[in-house]
Amino acid sequence: MSFTVSYSHCTLRALLIVLTFTVLVGIIPDKAWSQDSSSRLEVIEDLSESLANDLLQLSIATRDGDFQMTAQYFPASFTASPFPFRPTSVKTQVKWIRSHAWETEGAIPSNGLGKTTNAEFLKNWKVFLEHFSEIEDVRFKVKEANFDEKAKAVVGAEQPTAVVGASGRSRIAFYVIGRDINGKREWARGTLNANVRFDANKHWQFDSFELLSLDSMVAETDLFSEVAVPAGVSSSLPAYGEPDNSGFVWHGAAAGDFDNDGWIDLFVTSGARNFLYLNDRKGAFRDASEEAGVKIIATGTAPLVLDFDNDGDEDVFISSVGEQILLENTFKQTGKLGFADISVESGVNKGSIGFSAVAGDVNNDGFLDIYVTSYNRYGQITPDSWFRATNGTPNLLFINRGDGTFLEKAAEWGVDDRRWSYAAEFADINNDGKIDLYVANDFGEKAMFINQGNRFVDEAKERGVLDPANGMGVSFGDYNNDGLLDLHATNMSSTAGNRILTRLFPNSSAKDNVLKKLAAGNNLYENTGDGKFKDVTAEVGGFSGGWAWGGGFIDLDNDGWEDIYTPNGFISGKSMKDT
Repeated sequence: MSFTVSYSHCTLRALLIVLTFTVLVGIIPDKAWSQDSSSRLEVIEDLSESLANDLLQLSIATRDGDFQMTAQYFPASFTASPFPFRPTSVKTQVKWIRSHAWETEGAIPSNGLGKTTNAEFLKNWKVFLEHFSEIEDVRFKVKEANFDEKAKAVVGAEQPTAVVGASGRSRIAFYVIGRDINGKREWARGTLNANVRFDANKHWQFDSFELLSLDSMVAETDLFSEVAVPAGVSSSLPAYGEPDNSGFVWHGAAAGDFDNDGWIDLFVTSGARNFLYLNDRKGAFRDASEEAGVKIIATGTAPLVLDFDNDGDEDVFISSVGEQILLENTFKQTGKLGFADISVESGVNKGSIGFSAVAGDVNNDGFLDIYVTSYNRYGQITPDSWFRATNGTPNLLFINRGDGTFLEKAAEWGVDDRRWSYAAEFADINNDGKIDLYVANDFGEKAMFINQGNRFVDEAKERGVLDPANGMGVSFGDYNNDGLLDLHATNMSSTAGNRILTRLFPNSSAKDNVLKKLAAGNNLYENTGDGKFKDVTAEVGGFSGGWAWGGGFIDLDNDGWEDIYTPNGFISGKSMKDT
């Protein structure tokens, strides 16, 4: 039993393929799954996507103050919770962030809901929004959706569309980001339950709007500002899918003092060219790419700054979809900033689907070795498993010979991982004086390779970090200040995936359901001091993270405790609107 659907990376169409596969291997009993089940599941997801896309339009209309458009999502009369109108119960979260609840106006009915009109509700909603002197973003997102058995989607529609009259119930998360009336940055966030119905006006409408929670986080001061343009590090590049950027997304940035002046410079890769930005020591940078000889050198996915030859200046290794690249900094030799492409002579010009690289001295000989994580041509090649794939291209380990050349020894060292690897990090996990290796794999369980002196052994299961989630990044830090390195793994968190999985498996969690784990998000593992780790994600909270790509530990507020920053972003819905 199987069925055919189109898909893109980890969309619900991909998830439906996974579900069919899991029936075949026995994870879901056959009796619990049928062709009718798959068909109905597709209908439910079409309805969910349709609702999600409408909520995106509602978000845009709210952000832009277009109440004429906003009004189309509410019928003339419906039931709703009294809407909050002013902040209350202020308390400090951390030293520069406070939180507050919201106060409602009027008596709240015993069931929390009362009759209201379209005009009255939007009036109250507008009063709430007037708390913000500036609105940067508004977002309504479907967290869970259940539809009546008679609810249908339009067959063959270009975008998921419901048949008029389709109805259901949904749990929706929403947030408003902007500045309050005092000019302080604020993030208001809440959840609601709603009865929804697809109306003849071709919009989903709220027949009920039950506010479950609402609170706000307010920054007492702005710690960061966007200064790319005045700093001289802003460039316009072809968007993904356009000429010169039609294949893989080339991306990456690294910092280093390339001209040995004591100031940090920037090296950036892109699909069109590389950039070298030199720090002018006055709060800005200048593009020195052409004079340094890096502008037209073959581009790659991510740069790695290292002093591979121990000559005191910083070189650049570039992982690449193609041959790997090593740029030798010749500043010490010539007294002038420049880079020489020595990829061929050094022996690193190996073909790979290189996505990232890290450096470490794996054999303790005093010279940095290089590990490259390698993926595969997704879209042309399908993983042979969604969480135990072995058909990725092999990762590379370049052993530094100390004479300016490298030997590729990944297989000999046991780290030629083929699980569609995204990122890796070296760390001495067991404090034995030898650096170990953690690898984040997209379609395979993550690996914790323990260094045996001349070989690595994967002990992820034994050490408590066996994680099947779609891994994108890894970082080590001491989150609890106990002197031991803890582990933060960034993973995909799919809104669309969680919607359908919540419906299929209402009584299970990511800890006991591999499918839910694939869409659950990031993990934090606490080092227990005996060479093992404990998953504390649920205890510390706040790790869903969106579609997370990387991140790291950093003490942002200088309070002596390491915080975690995680960049994220991707499209997880087939419509390209449902994130």
